[in-house]
Amino acid sequence: MSVRVEHAVTSGTFSLDGGTWEVDNNVWLLGDEHECVVFDAPHDDVAIAELIDARRVVAILLTHAHDDHIRAARELSERVGAPIWLHPDDRVLWDLVYDDGPDAEVADGQLIDVAGVQVQVLHTPGHSPGAVCYHVPALGVLFSGDTLFQGGPGATGRSYSSFETIIESIRTKLFALADETVVHTGHGDDTTIGAERPHLEEWIARGH
Repeated sequence: MSVRVEHAVTSGTFSLDGGTWEVDNNVWLLGDEHECVVFDAPHDDVAIAELIDARRVVAILLTHAHDDHIRAARELSERVGAPIWLHPDDRVLWDLVYDDGPDAEVADGQLIDVAGVQVQVLHTPGHSPGAVCYHVPALGVLFSGDTLFQGGPGATGRSYSSFETIIESIRTKLFALADETVVHTGHGDDTTIGAERPHLEEWIARGH
């Protein structure tokens, strides 16, 4: 199978609730030599376009609409001629950055075809209302955005987030996946479902 996962890191800022922080974001591509999808568009459309090269971009699939994940989305869309897809429940965050809307909506259970494999949308609210993860069963990988990291769930201490909701999303949607599923996160290092599963009760006890 020629389909593969590719990775880059871009750097910039994240702003919400009156604060701004320096952040490094992962950019993930899934595809072959002819076409791909891009998961999130943080900070630098030129760097992401260089990773894409001459391939057709089926879609820019956003995991959520915090500004560090979407800041380069419109520029990248125009540069590579690809539509931006976002869950509608995150439109409230998208509208803090852009005056116009994304090009299409993703929905829980939706299947997206690229390079001979299917990407399944999992709606995993909590970090934000419209946060989603993208599962690729054929490769045993999950693109988790900021829902699940190595060591715990994504942050829930800011507007439009809920600790109880993110825990339920992880418990019901992500921990339904096989232990060997590799989790490609929005920030930091990879993990696996099996590595994170035993710590659920610790996270709940610790709260947010």
